[in-house]
Amino acid sequence: MSQETEAFINHLIAQMTPEEKIGQLNQYSADPELAPDLLRQGKVGSLFNASGALTGQGFSDSGHAEISNHFQKIALESRLKIPLILGRDVIHGFRTVFPIPLAQAAAFNPELASEAASVTAREATANGIKWTFAPMLDIARDPRWGRVAEGNGEDPFLGAQMAAAVVKGFQGDRFSAPDKLVACAKHYVGYGAAEGGRDYENGEISEPTLRDVYLPPFRAAIQAGAGTVMSAFIDLNGIPATADRRLLTEVLRGEWGFEGFVVSDWESIKELIAHGVAEDEAHAGLLALKAGLDMDMVSGVYHNTLGESLRQGKISPEILDEAVRRILRIKHRAGLFEHPFTDTTRISRDILTPEARALARTAARQSMVLLKNNHNLLPLQGFRRILIAGNFIHARGELFGTWTPDGRSEDVTPLDEALRHTTPKGVELWFADSPDLAQNLTHYVDAVVLLIGEHPARSGENCNVSDLSLPPGQAEFVEAVAGLGKPLTVVIFAGRPLAITRQISQADAVLYGWHPGIEGAAALGELLFGTESPSGRLPITFPRATGQVPIYYNRKNSGRPIRNEGLFRTRYLDLPPVPLFPFGFGLGYTQFEYANLKLSHETLRGTLEVSAEVTNTGARPGVEVPQLYVRDLVGSLTRPVRELKGFQRVLLQPGETQRVRFTLQEADLAFTRSDGTFGVEPGGFHVWIAPDSQRGLQGEFRL
Repeated sequence: MSQETEAFINHLIAQMTPEEKIGQLNQYSADPELAPDLLRQGKVGSLFNASGALTGQGFSDSGHAEISNHFQKIALESRLKIPLILGRDVIHGFRTVFPIPLAQAAAFNPELASEAASVTAREATANGIKWTFAPMLDIARDPRWGRVAEGNGEDPFLGAQMAAAVVKGFQGDRFSAPDKLVACAKHYVGYGAAEGGRDYENGEISEPTLRDVYLPPFRAAIQAGAGTVMSAFIDLNGIPATADRRLLTEVLRGEWGFEGFVVSDWESIKELIAHGVAEDEAHAGLLALKAGLDMDMVSGVYHNTLGESLRQGKISPEILDEAVRRILRIKHRAGLFEHPFTDTTRISRDILTPEARALARTAARQSMVLLKNNHNLLPLQGFRRILIAGNFIHARGELFGTWTPDGRSEDVTPLDEALRHTTPKGVELWFADSPDLAQNLTHYVDAVVLLIGEHPARSGENCNVSDLSLPPGQAEFVEAVAGLGKPLTVVIFAGRPLAITRQISQADAVLYGWHPGIEGAAALGELLFGTESPSGRLPITFPRATGQVPIYYNRKNSGRPIRNEGLFRTRYLDLPPVPLFPFGFGLGYTQFEYANLKLSHETLRGTLEVSAEVTNTGARPGVEVPQLYVRDLVGSLTRPVRELKGFQRVLLQPGETQRVRFTLQEADLAFTRSDGTFGVEPGGFHVWIAPDSQRGLQGEFRL
């Protein structure tokens, strides 16, 4: 932090009354009922969803910046003229909607995700927003949980890479720049471990697992400079995250040096009462503030109770001042004191640009994962009549996915129209939006493409499911046309891994499209007809059936590990214990071979280079994603069977061979040990360069 910033903040705090200080700790939802006098009295520190408020009350529909400026102007009429920080859920795009975060993780391309976040920041700030409640960094091992769509999947290494990239994209080098957002790393921490995949449920996570699996993405975000953090709804190991001083203060600030502020999730301070750790609102406010939670998101608890708690001596002025200081620090670093208003002319030039749409198409294309391609059915070539059927054939806004309040369906080319634009000359497309019609028309065409999946409203916050099967009305399309002798491609749009074992067996080719965003339809057409090739890889394990979850690749062996033989082994009676598709899996339109694994040394001293040759043995160019995995063979605690430590995207021409190289450092092998310390232990290790988490070339080294 700069001395200039701290001097400015200290001078400001010295002038503030207790009421004005408490005011900075309150975030309100921006709506017509918000009393302007609260703003003028300096009793509001932040507004939530400001760009969507007051629409239709004299402001132009495209003038969200005018609305933000309206609120800011009132706030600057306060005695000390402290500006608001205006926040909104800008998760994976503003008007230019990018693929859901889980899909972006499937691209295994953090640089691309950073570019997408930069575009998102430019569009959001043009609309008067300066703070986004993203990225979501919750590790998710249970796809029943609806919010799996918002994160980066199950792996801490991939999650950390994506976290740092997205924070950099939102914030840039300085988030005071007019086209940059303040990022918010959420939900800190363990929210994805909610029991049963039910949102808001409690979780039990051991300290080593918390440190080695759930915390790394958050630490990466802090190291990348994230300005804010949001606490989780979850009760973790008996302590609600909103009131967990160890996590909010000792770890976040003490161990990691975080200098920004922490905001609660929606009304989560008040929810401490329902958790059973607070008697009333006053008690809840004390617990949260003393734990290190600086800003109350919309519950009103701080506004209603902190003044009296301060007068009664239940909180010290120093604790209050420190919370205020952290909030003012971010406002100052965001440039809000110097430039509180938004240039309203930016909307006309910064929203939905051709460059933004092109980037969204690239992101959609790279995110889609080819799961099956028997007899090289895809790309579709040599067919004169193709039937396009399914509930998604006319999809527009359905391609956006969860948390897209600013996306507009009219900005999207419908799927059927987009496919017509990408269809080669001489190919005739037929369409069917019911299983019966699809079955009848199948007899008259040469190939069938089914577009099915789950509606965006079926994923996201509190959109949990007990059954990972396709939603009603989707599998019926596959049943209607499978077995009729026509080559069948199934494209699945979804916000989570679905249990699609039967559909995999019925189809000749399966492409997982996730919810691909504004350019998803065009990207799909490019992949289906071969102008581009799929290169996505799974960032999360796909189960064979719902009963397998939670399921993830970096599990630990039991004393009776999974094997094909033996009665008393880890297994199920009714299905194999292995997933349908493993983490890291994905096909392309060509084939790759791995050979000649080399290690620079037999013992890691400082660094170790691991390399292998990857050859494109097919007839088309393609992108392969070699992945580096390690296993600690003997530790003071049980260790995962594999852990991802690196990945690359490599474009290879037909017949081309490239040696891919990874560098391992001692720090890559560290873990939280039985005594609570973090470090490495000497011994033997396995290492793989692999196309996914179940295969690959294996080597050995020692530390």
